[in-house]
Amino acid sequence: MLFDLPDTDTLYAALLARNESFDGQVFVCVSSTGVFCRLTCPARKPKRENCAFYPTIRQCVEAGFRPCKRCHPLQAAALADPTIAALLSALDSRPDLRWSEDHVIKLGYDPSTVRRSFKRQFGMTFLEMARQRRLREGFETLAVGGKVVTAQHEASFESASAFRAAFARLLGQSPSDLRSDKLLRATWIPTPLGDMIAVSSRSHLHLLEFLDRKGLPAELKKLQKTSREGIGIGRMPPSEQAAAELTEYFAARSDRFLTPLSAPASAFTQQVWDALREIPAGETRSYSEIARQIGHPTATRAVARANGANQIALMIPCHRVIGADGSLTGYGGGLWRKQRLIEIERQLKTKNTETPE
Repeated sequence: MLFDLPDTDTLYAALLARNESFDGQVFVCVSSTGVFCRLTCPARKPKRENCAFYPTIRQCVEAGFRPCKRCHPLQAAALADPTIAALLSALDSRPDLRWSEDHVIKLGYDPSTVRRSFKRQFGMTFLEMARQRRLREGFETLAVGGKVVTAQHEASFESASAFRAAFARLLGQSPSDLRSDKLLRATWIPTPLGDMIAVSSRSHLHLLEFLDRKGLPAELKKLQKTSREGIGIGRMPPSEQAAAELTEYFAARSDRFLTPLSAPASAFTQQVWDALREIPAGETRSYSEIARQIGHPTATRAVARANGANQIALMIPCHRVIGADGSLTGYGGGLWRKQRLIEIERQLKTKNTETPE
């Protein structure tokens, strides 16, 4: 199931306000133009009587509407912005460059506009994203046994202290603390929606989070305490398996995650996480629906807390929980990412439906 659509008055008001809460969850089909749009489309707003609202792109296409060329509903919202798409492409081509506002200006873009756009879509600025990308180079050097000074140069940091500080802000540890002889080891996993950190023992995956999640340093610190000897760096079999499964997932080829997980929690929290894993890809549930499913119909807030406590993203799919009205509620990885994950999973569901038995 998907969520029940709010009434037309609510959706039309969201369209007029360009409300991002329903982005990717509802699309408007405009009979006067024959196109369908996101509710955040910047185009001139149609009259109410010309609007019909559908929860999926497939329904819009089957109803005879074509995608809008202004808001590009077939793309993730972030990539629909040509400035963002161009700068992400530039970053991919020069990840080693120490990007500055001067580089942005030379490419023909206004730094303040770029800053706002990236902050709105990704929760970080373009320059912060570029800095994170350079840190990846340093991390991967350390992961294969390289020296800290070598990692610093690979990450294009002129100052050793700046490299150490950036590393500590991101992972809660200095690079010299991340040795390769620990029982738990961290791995950097690139994905199309941003880089992730995986922490594994030889037998189980203990953490999988997007790097820009604000709670990541606290989660790593907690894991360090429970592991007694802290966290090292390097690949482990569960991290390798997770990386392979994530590749299939982001290509919309498979939503099967068989990586063995270690996620200790209270009995109630485990119930919530088990319920999350029962939600089929391409479908969503509300917090109240999860509460009823596990036999605690009045525990909606407790369900929300358990949802937020999950530190194994995607494999325990807390992104499939939305507001009772269908809005995209809070997600530690960012609402833009939550919307894209739901879109990927709807592609998967469509493929699975169309695949002959």
